[in-house]
Amino acid sequence: MKKIPHLLVTLFVCLPSIALAAGTIDGGTKQAVNWAAIGMFIGFVSLTLAITYWASKRTVSAADFYSAGGGISAGQNGLAIAGDYMSAASFLGISGLVYTSGYDGLIYSVGWLVGWPVVTFLIAEQLRNLGKFTFADVASFRLGQTRIRILAACGSLVTVAFYLIAQMVGAGKLIQLLFGLDYWIAVILVGGLMMIYVTFGGMKATTWVQIIKAVLLLFGATFMAGAVLYKFGFSPEALFAKATEVHPKKLAIMEPGSLISNPLSAISLGLALMFGTAGLPHILMRFFTVKDAQAARKSVFYATGFIGYFYILTFIIGFGAITLVSTDLAFLDAGILEKTKSGIAAIKGGSNMAAIHLADAVGGNLFLGFISAVAFATILAVVSGLALAGASSISHDIYAMVIKGGRANEQDEVRVSKIATLFLGVLAIVLGIIFENQNVAFMVGLAFAIAASCNFPVLVMSIFWKNLTTRGALIGGLLGLISAVVGVILSPAVWEVTLGFAKGSAPIKLDNPALFSMAIAFASIWLISVLDRSARAGTDRDGFDAQFVRSQTGIGAASATSH
Repeated sequence: MKKIPHLLVTLFVCLPSIALAAGTIDGGTKQAVNWAAIGMFIGFVSLTLAITYWASKRTVSAADFYSAGGGISAGQNGLAIAGDYMSAASFLGISGLVYTSGYDGLIYSVGWLVGWPVVTFLIAEQLRNLGKFTFADVASFRLGQTRIRILAACGSLVTVAFYLIAQMVGAGKLIQLLFGLDYWIAVILVGGLMMIYVTFGGMKATTWVQIIKAVLLLFGATFMAGAVLYKFGFSPEALFAKATEVHPKKLAIMEPGSLISNPLSAISLGLALMFGTAGLPHILMRFFTVKDAQAARKSVFYATGFIGYFYILTFIIGFGAITLVSTDLAFLDAGILEKTKSGIAAIKGGSNMAAIHLADAVGGNLFLGFISAVAFATILAVVSGLALAGASSISHDIYAMVIKGGRANEQDEVRVSKIATLFLGVLAIVLGIIFENQNVAFMVGLAFAIAASCNFPVLVMSIFWKNLTTRGALIGGLLGLISAVVGVILSPAVWEVTLGFAKGSAPIKLDNPALFSMAIAFASIWLISVLDRSARAGTDRDGFDAQFVRSQTGIGAASATSH
């Protein structure tokens, strides 16, 4: 653990010199050094590394590492959940989508927010009563342990991988813009810090980093939205009128259809965002950090309020960027502007950086530094939660429960989790470099599609449907996972934009596959379970009553650990 203070000092000493080392995103010229941003950036990293050091001293068991010993309060957990949700996709991605497409950019924030009642009424309480560390504990409660845990781990890891891409792209673009670093260097820096947080601090460190980040982000977004409205006399009508005047799409930005014109695509995306929430492993893990089911339910209530308020702010921020950023040459790439004649298209760093430039426009260099540091903190915290969820699937579900048959000692299990974190960090870096030019909100939408197609059907049917069998859950869940991944790869966004195939050549025309992959998963689970007459199927059905009693009453549920 002595390595952490040394790493902190090294980072503090080296970062300003690194910041001078490379050209900016808009050519070979040097990026003007923003010392306010660098100072706040170093301050936040120093604070979070100190928290990680503190947490490492108090992380002595598997329960501490995975779930902070169940000792987080409902209010704290609500802020941490909100912090997980207020990610690069929410802050940078949604404001960027509103900047380019106007009203339609809200489809992501509305879809994500509507998913929370599903979690509140169907998942939170039952999850806390039935599980211990991961949602696979719940899915395998009365089903075959080995097969279901392997399925749950696969679903979790694929979801985490796609979610990680969005965060790494956002972080890379942000640091590239802020410090003038090459994109790949920025991505490696984020991946390295993520590995430190999770490996040494576990869930305790991740939770407190999320809480601090959520408070700072809510404050920063509130100030930014207020500053935008101040410039228009606190009149949203005046803001929207100016936006329609300067945007190339004019009045069309206030109408639906500019981002997603295909009704099937809109429905598919909406399903993914609504039901994917209840299948996200890093969100579901948070319900094991509180003492009981009541606290889990309260956590969702608090989180919903924070998240709903934040999404209102991103809408104002997006329109503020249209009016104040796209019309200011200081924030535009001259070469792109000359070619496209559009301030929207010419924004430096791409649409993901709309909120960052707006911070400069309304608050000057100091506020730009604050928002940049908070945005980076946002990404680091979410990436750490994702890495912990993915590592837990490998160490707890695969290693401890499948390979060791539930007989692994805690020290070995935590050690495997730390090794898995290093592996996931390298994977996140590689994927972040490959998917450099994707909108981060869109990439998270794909992660939600996979969660909604594999994790959510198996989880919700295992809790509420008596006739679910191991065979049905396994085959149906795999079909949902495979169809979602194939649908994502063969979609225009990945097949054409990322992989570089000719425009119009994508085998599947929907950008988000959830409409069909969810239907395949649920139908397969139902049909195969109904037809299953094996001895294992009888055992699965007989175990439902005991599971139902525990899910509703909490009798036998793991209790919080005193610290």
